[in-house]
Amino acid sequence: MFGSKLDIFKREWLDVVFATKNKSYGAYELRKSNASNTTKSLLFASAAFVLLFFAPKIYSLIKGSLPEDDEVLKQTEVVVAPPPPVNPETPPPPPVEPPPPRTDQVKFPPPIVKPDEQVRDEEPPTVEDLKKADPGQKTIAGDPTADVNINVPVGEGPKQAAVVEDNTVYAFSSIEKNPEYPGGLPAFYKYLADAIKYPPQAAEQNIQGKVNMSFVVEKDGSLTDIKVVKGLGYGTDEEAKRVLKASRKWIPGIQNGKPVRVSYNIAISFTLGN
Repeated sequence: MFGSKLDIFKREWLDVVFATKNKSYGAYELRKSNASNTTKSLLFASAAFVLLFFAPKIYSLIKGSLPEDDEVLKQTEVVVAPPPPVNPETPPPPPVEPPPPRTDQVKFPPPIVKPDEQVRDEEPPTVEDLKKADPGQKTIAGDPTADVNINVPVGEGPKQAAVVEDNTVYAFSSIEKNPEYPGGLPAFYKYLADAIKYPPQAAEQNIQGKVNMSFVVEKDGSLTDIKVVKGLGYGTDEEAKRVLKASRKWIPGIQNGKPVRVSYNIAISFTLGN
């Protein structure tokens, strides 16, 4: 019994020691809370030791995340000088006229609604005028030797709008003014009757009927892309192509005031006389 280790700090021994003493004096409470106070002290001391041990490492990490003095952006104040005063008596520079176009231009501005007293009687350009010149805001004589400026940098020299040629083939039913043979269809059919030579092979076989043809009336009135839509054979198809190719130029179709390409269909009759 006496050989075992005696722990006088246990609660049982603490009560025995202070059995006949004043427990409210203070020593009893100190002895009673001694174990917990010792544990708390050890924890606080350990935490302080660890914090002091790793303080240099934490400081270096924080310092590395901050920009160095040399890396701090410097702001420079730029003072813009005021423009020179404008003399009101100095006349403005004259407007720069664009160079003349390569082709002639005839005045053909878009229609503008005006009161009657402001309307001036001006004849619009004819179809013949539009064949020779392009429509524009005013009449300008063209210069065939003028250079066409395409890739001119901004702010350097006069600018010319790019001219996009309209090569669309319009349908006959969707055009403002349809193309026509000089003198109209009666004159065209008279031309066909005089120009067609009845193929001998078709005459021998008594071939009669209509050859349906299609072609394009170009901007200059010539006929291109001549095709047989439905033929009779025996030389009639070739003869229909021949007379169309030999036709004089037509008056071209007009769209938005300019000659355009228009598709056209016609039936050519082959009839044997009695």
